[in-house]
Amino acid sequence: MATEGQKAVLVTGCSSGIGLAIAVMLARDEMKRYYVIATMRDLKRKDKLVEAAGDAYGKTLSLLTLDVCSDESVKQCVDSVKDRHIDILINNAGVGLVGPVEALSLDEMKQVFETNFFGVVRMIKEVMPDMKRRRSGHIMVISSVLGLHGVAFNDVYSASKFATEGLCERLAIQLLQFNAKVSMIEPGPVNTEFELKLMTEVSKKEFAGADPETLHHFRTCYLPTQINLFKGLGQTPEDIAKVTKKVIESPQPPFRNLTNPLYTPIVALKYADETRSLSVHTFYHMLYNLGGVMHVSARIMTFLSFGCLRRRAISPT
Repeated sequence: MATEGQKAVLVTGCSSGIGLAIAVMLARDEMKRYYVIATMRDLKRKDKLVEAAGDAYGKTLSLLTLDVCSDESVKQCVDSVKDRHIDILINNAGVGLVGPVEALSLDEMKQVFETNFFGVVRMIKEVMPDMKRRRSGHIMVISSVLGLHGVAFNDVYSASKFATEGLCERLAIQLLQFNAKVSMIEPGPVNTEFELKLMTEVSKKEFAGADPETLHHFRTCYLPTQINLFKGLGQTPEDIAKVTKKVIESPQPPFRNLTNPLYTPIVALKYADETRSLSVHTFYHMLYNLGGVMHVSARIMTFLSFGCLRRRAISPT
């Protein structure tokens, strides 16, 4: 349990990837400011986390079972924390879904929302009342740049992240009255087992119900260029953990936090005109007219970001 002066941090989805990296980084904080409650659906998958935590395991890091898709599991998990005292909730658990939307089943779509959106809602509903009573706390969500700007063939995943962004944007306003904070962490591509498994499964899927032209663009443009995107712009889970820790330790934690500055121009493009047509047509041409879309777009994004950063550096203060 957390000792005096330590902040109790509950992290969901810690068996691998971003959740594991965040849990370990906080648990191994040199000043021992955090007591981390790392959670996962199946504790049989704990070995990687335990190994990475090293001597922090059992001291500043403990494990609990948690399925964010189960009301009962969420309540049992939070109830098992001493005095239900959670200073920082980090919602990381999530699932992906990629492919032509007409070829995806409603059950698949519902599962994405059950985890990515309603899973976050369950955790917030269980933890937020105690934060309000204490008039302190920090709710964090590992969202995605796709919650700010949709990408073709990620329609449902993007929708789940947009929904979460909207929910938390409104909650952030309400919780200020209770001295509690909300922060979104918004990565672009991150090289994790989650992404590798997803892309492997997708490459083998038939997507019955999609027309041949759409499938052609999906298989020959989207899938190969996703690999280029991850190679060119992909971050590591540790990169995301560093941003998360920085936000936690900020005196005034920002609400939105893009982890990769290369995505700043893409998000800015969306708001460059009030109709949003500019970003829609730009991404249309990138996907359907440029071929090797992300191979090209990675270069474009790098160039645009360099230009934005350079202008910022030389602008008068």
